Amino acid sequence: MYKIGVIGDRESILGFKAVGLEVFPCDSLQEAGQAFKKTTEGEFAIIYITEAFYKEMTPEITEFRDKRLPAIIPIPDKDGSMGIGMESVKKAVERAVGADILFGGE
Repeated sequence: MYKIGVIGDRESILGFKAVGLEVFPCDSLQEAGQAFKKTTEGEFAIIYITEAFYKEMTPEITEFRDKRLPAIIPIPDKDGSMGIGMESVKKAVERAVGADILFGGE
């Protein structure tokens, strides 16, 4: 059975543990990289990662963009959204349909 993992700073992700997700609290980009490597090795179907780490790990994440699993989804951290999650969804839709149907090219 697949798992769902959450990578980010402790304050931003600890609540996910209460609903049964496996959390990987990280204090540095290096720790986040190690958690990302662990979660992408096969037993995780969904990996939520805070936008701050997602932004810094784009090269590693890009490798998984066209793979079926795991789905890597950026989420806001305790400081709020950086807009990375919405931009990621926009790009995915553009790849799938060939046009920007969400924002009309804005």
